[in-house]
Amino acid sequence: MGSVPSKTPDLRRLRQFIAIGDAGSLTAAATSLHISQQALSSSMQQLEKDLNATLFRREGRRLTLTRAGELLLAEGRTLLAAARTVAERVAQADGGAAENFVIGHTPALSGSEAYTLLEPAVTAFPNASFTFRQLYPDQLGAAVLDGTVHLGLRRGVVPTNELATAILGYDRVRLALPREHRLAGQAAVGIHELAGERIALWAPPGASYYSDFLMAACRRAGFEPDYVVSRVQGAATVAAPLTTGAATFVTTAPGPAMGGRVVVTELEPALLVGAQAMWQRHTSSTIRDILLTK
Repeated sequence: MGSVPSKTPDLRRLRQFIAIGDAGSLTAAATSLHISQQALSSSMQQLEKDLNATLFRREGRRLTLTRAGELLLAEGRTLLAAARTVAERVAQADGGAAENFVIGHTPALSGSEAYTLLEPAVTAFPNASFTFRQLYPDQLGAAVLDGTVHLGLRRGVVPTNELATAILGYDRVRLALPREHRLAGQAAVGIHELAGERIALWAPPGASYYSDFLMAACRRAGFEPDYVVSRVQGAATVAAPLTTGAATFVTTAPGPAMGGRVVVTELEPALLVGAQAMWQRHTSSTIRDILLTK
């Protein structure tokens, strides 16, 4: 087919195409959409015509996506999600309701840290309401993609093709220690001093880019970290030393924490970690713009 599309994709046909991609077959997709296979096949032929692209390889009863089809499947999800968000915001504006901006953040960012990042927007939009939700990384990405969360916040720099991203700021990584830990009395701890010490993480390396970032910092300091995953999930990271007896990387201010049972001390050399914002592509937001231009 030609390289220049004659039309933009119809959203109804795009939704049907994604159903085929998800189901893996025309038959299963037609059943889930409650339409006939013939009607669905005709709709896909029209979509291919509109886009001037071959989206499927048809080999007998077998249907697989071409390279163009794979691209449309990925981009189409983003486009449909953005369309739903636009429809919801239009309905909200038409009803006269104040905007409710939903922020999701991973456990690696505390609620107070998330609020500090959003405070410029909270101040700039006194009539908008803001809701903060803590989500694990996989839940956060899905919630941002489907529009239930308008802005996601996480630690580290995570590559993603489905979402738009930006770094809102950097925080210094510090060390939280049980009060009785041998290093707790020091004003600063060199990262090399953690060699042989147990380090508590809230997620294992490979499941968290932030954990990967921290473990890489240890390896650059010349040692293989001995880590344990905290058995208490969703609580403030600074609480991990209480249940593990281990050192924990935090971005909390230095000094006593958790009623004095934990001590937060500086880590040397200075290690900075970014706070990454994620949002739906193909959408606009004046609230988000305030955060990105501050």
